[in-house]
Amino acid sequence: MPTLAGNQVFSSISTDVSKILSHSRPLCKNFSGSCIRLTSVAARARIFSELTSQTLQCKNALSVRDPLEAILFDIDGTLCDSVPIHYYAFREMLQEVGYNGGQPITEEFFIKRMNGLHNDELCHLLFPDWDFDRAMKFMDDKEAMFRRLAPEQLKPVNGLDKLCKWIEERGLKRAAVTNAPKESAELIISMLGLDDFFELIVLGSECERAKPFPDPYLKAVEHLKVAREHAFVVEDSASGVKAGVAAGMPVVAIASRNPEKLLKAAGATLVVTDFEDTNLWGALKELDRNLGC
Repeated sequence: MPTLAGNQVFSSISTDVSKILSHSRPLCKNFSGSCIRLTSVAARARIFSELTSQTLQCKNALSVRDPLEAILFDIDGTLCDSVPIHYYAFREMLQEVGYNGGQPITEEFFIKRMNGLHNDELCHLLFPDWDFDRAMKFMDDKEAMFRRLAPEQLKPVNGLDKLCKWIEERGLKRAAVTNAPKESAELIISMLGLDDFFELIVLGSECERAKPFPDPYLKAVEHLKVAREHAFVVEDSASGVKAGVAAGMPVVAIASRNPEKLLKAAGATLVVTDFEDTNLWGALKELDRNLGC
């Protein structure tokens, strides 16, 4: 289970001990003339014990302040394994318009360069020479293709029901935060049976800036009326992870399709395979112990 490394904990403790001792009772002379502090060994041990406890309480695997109040979810690739459907739709349609000399894009290119980006940004990436309206028409057609394919192929990420139950039992607030168009986002949430689960859906298109900027996540915590320190984000793309980190929240990243290395480089606090991952549940159990400061 990912935790703060031992050396880091005790380095932090030692620093805090030094600070406290620097404000302890003044120096005096002992019988041999040496300078000593009027701080007993027992007192030092007590200070060290208290600081150890406080440091371990402040640091949990998700770095969330107690109490946890909200969890913010991305949709595509996070709640469901929709990445292959998006990849297929883009690959087929880009090949039709002669992108990349008519050669199909690779899954690696899609994941590293495209996955998680807002459609406006994808227009500029894929079609820098196209008229914007033409590029957006392509994106709209691609989303329509996704919605045709999704009902037969969309599956929830393993353990989603279990995590949703954990959240509901604790009365936590929750929001879906996505760069997807409204129609696609609502379709996925409906297919997963989560219409009544989310209190709020935040669309990147409704914010001044979409992911990877923090605006969508900042809007979510504002509307839920929770502090960033009492929430964390669940994402699956580097773009989404960067958005959560920029918003000042720890991010759990689902590495079902995206490489773990890519997600960690983006700043993910914890990378897991799915919602059954023992590392995730270990971190959630830490939060359950109410050890925050």
